[in-house]
Parts: sequence; C-alpha cells; structure tokens
Amino acid sequence: MRRETGPVSSAARPPYNQIMIHVTEVAAAKINALLIEENRAGAGLRVFVQGGGCSGFQYGLMIDDGEGDPAADQVFEVNGVRLFVDPISLRYLKGAEVDFVDNNMGGGFTIKNPNARSTCGCGSSFNV
Repeated sequence: MRRETGPVSSAARPPYNQIMIHVTEVAAAKINALLIEENRAGAGLRVFVQGGGCSGFQYGLMIDDGEGDPAADQVFEVNGVRLFVDPISLRYLKGAEVDFVDNNMGGGFTIKNPNARSTCGCGSSFNV
C-alpha cells in the first residue's frame, strides 16, 4: 500500500542552488583539495556546456579565480564549492549533479544530467 505524505516543510527542502546544480560531498571534497593543491583556495569551479563531442554537446569544468561575469553568470555555493554557470549552459544543466567517481579504471569528475536524452559511451558528451 502506498502511503501519501504531506507537503515538505521548507526546512527539509534543499536550498535553491542545490536544485539548479548539485555537487556531491565527494566531488566537493575533491574540488577543494585540488584548489588547495593549486594554491587557489579562493577560486571556484566554472561548469559549462559547449558544442562538440560525438553527441552534440560536451561538458566542461575549469577553475575560475574571479567573481565570474556579474552581469550574466549565476553563482551558486554548494557543499562549500562556488560554481559559476553562464546562462546558456544553465539551460542545459538545470538539475544536474557534479560527482567524483574513483574506480579501477581511474578517477574523474562526472556530470549526471537529467536533461540529456542520450549520451555517448564515454559519458563526456550528450544530446538534448
């Protein structure tokens, strides 16, 4: 039997920025460690989408030392990481999750994107 629950209280809802783009705790720890290692502790992470890859679009991640473009960028703070996202990329990344996966093949950042209709085998490009 399915049990219905009432509305979620505002205290239980994630902050607005986590709804837009989420960074897992594992990814946040790795990002912060990399920033410290590179002596760029005050920097943030730019998350973007650009044309290319075998499926049409590909993800990009890069360290951003500035404050972003205040006239255009959305700036989010998730799990202690500042994210900078331009408005075009934000349309494709709404609801996405940045994670860090470490396995026998090596480790790396991944983006889980609910907006992607298809992805390539390597997971670096997608189609909407």
